[in-house]
Amino acid sequence: MKKLLCTSLFIVALISPKVNAQYRPKNTSEEDLKKAQQWVDKTYKSLSQDEKLGQLFIVALYTNKGEDYISQIRNIVTNDKIGGLILMQDDAAREINLVNEFQQKSKVPLMIGMDAEWGLYQRIATAHKFPWAMTLGAIQDKNLIYQMSAKIAEDCHRMGINWDFAPVVDVNTNPNNPIIGNRSFGSEVSNVINSALSYSNGLQDNNILAAIKHFPGHGDTSTDSHLDLPVVSHDIDRLNTVELAPFKALMDKGIGGVMVAHLYVPTLESGKGIPASVSKNIITGLLKEKLGYKGLIITDALNMGAVANKYKPGELDALAFKAGNDIMLFSQGVSEGKKLIQKSIDKGEISQSRVEESVKKILLTKYFLGLTQYTPKNPDQINADLNNDSHKTLVQNLYANALTLIKDDKKLLPLPGKQVYYIPLEEGPYQTFANRLGSNIIIKKANEINTIPAGSTVIAGFHKDNSTAYKPYKISAASKRILADLTKNQNVILTVLGSAYALKDIDISKVSTVIVAYENNDDSMNATADALNGKTKIWGRLPVLVNDQLKTGMGIDLEPSSAMNNK
Repeated sequence: MKKLLCTSLFIVALISPKVNAQYRPKNTSEEDLKKAQQWVDKTYKSLSQDEKLGQLFIVALYTNKGEDYISQIRNIVTNDKIGGLILMQDDAAREINLVNEFQQKSKVPLMIGMDAEWGLYQRIATAHKFPWAMTLGAIQDKNLIYQMSAKIAEDCHRMGINWDFAPVVDVNTNPNNPIIGNRSFGSEVSNVINSALSYSNGLQDNNILAAIKHFPGHGDTSTDSHLDLPVVSHDIDRLNTVELAPFKALMDKGIGGVMVAHLYVPTLESGKGIPASVSKNIITGLLKEKLGYKGLIITDALNMGAVANKYKPGELDALAFKAGNDIMLFSQGVSEGKKLIQKSIDKGEISQSRVEESVKKILLTKYFLGLTQYTPKNPDQINADLNNDSHKTLVQNLYANALTLIKDDKKLLPLPGKQVYYIPLEEGPYQTFANRLGSNIIIKKANEINTIPAGSTVIAGFHKDNSTAYKPYKISAASKRILADLTKNQNVILTVLGSAYALKDIDISKVSTVIVAYENNDDSMNATADALNGKTKIWGRLPVLVNDQLKTGMGIDLEPSSAMNNK
């Protein structure tokens, strides 16, 4: 028994934060490291066992669930001494006030996280929306992604947030994926790695922690893990070359967090139906030992149906910690989880050194994020600060750089400066696009195409409902028929303001010009209209394999019109 204990302590020593902190600010000196370690050791010693266990939990804070709910969270922060909060919907000023209050009450500074993949808009509707990852995957200048995440980092600091649970590094090889899709940089491993590295660096260079997700890879699934447990059934060679590849490439780049998915991966976990998020084989065996990851390991939200339907609150948290996670996110049972973890320690199933390893890792990260000098945030003017012209300019530039010209057989672009017809199709808004195109545009309804003179230039706009990242991308049979009819005697510019996957079963062989804008919102519509008018360069590339004809990397460069350059 003594021999076994010594061995386990030796292993812990090898992977403890004293050896290597996964996240640290750039230019951290040996003196900085020494001070950090001193603070960690002193703080750890000052904590009771109950306070140490509290550091392992992050709970959700909503402001749209009423005062009773907020009082419950207040009690958990005060009584259970938790390690952090994840901010959910929806009132930014109220969230700032609560974060200020909770930080003041906490003996150890709180980690404040948010899913802000496309900026704080993902949770706060008054913030400005940044492009989804798939749109970013089309951009060739990855420094633009860095600029975007640096701006997201600025918005996070404004709110008192210190951890953005992003970027997604799942390789989306399944067009029918209901939950990743637009959230992935694409279906090419190298593009996912390069895009995600720029995103992560933009956050962490500005002192906001990143978390690559969803380990070991959620890209080839057809089940939403919010509802049930998806299965990834690939063999080890495929997992190594696709699903695991971005994680392996990014882990040694100083990225502070890895989020583990609620997925069943039989190749990596022999126990039937055991999700990765509670699998010791996957988290401890693969992620920590084989891949050598030393940063913070956090579960995906523990309220998701894939796991919440199968385990009791608290029980799930204890299983997740036993498996090797440092932090249980969105815990539904903090006090129960703490009791069960302590019971496992008392029984010798979990070593106290394991608690020390995780808590010290958490404390060290908090130190390096500057949380020991937390200053309260001011809620005044927060909505204006999260949504202004600086956001709009950056975002429209991102959409402009993502635009992908698939074909332009008759050289219809840039638009000629004379009369062009425009037919909006599908269910999404289109008026912003029509207005920006200019006065030479004549809008026609779908039932009026017979009134368009033969040989005209006609823009057919597929405007999809992009009010969330999860809306269907498929094009209706009616829109397909109209497109086919137009190609019989018109020069057609098909503009896809929606996912590139919308082209999956569209016959574009007789369409002269096809351009993909990836999203349908005011910023993307303005950027697309400007590009069609020759104001900006078009040079994006398809980030996903759409079908046998439309492959990753496709795209044609189109310079701005010379008239625009000479202005």
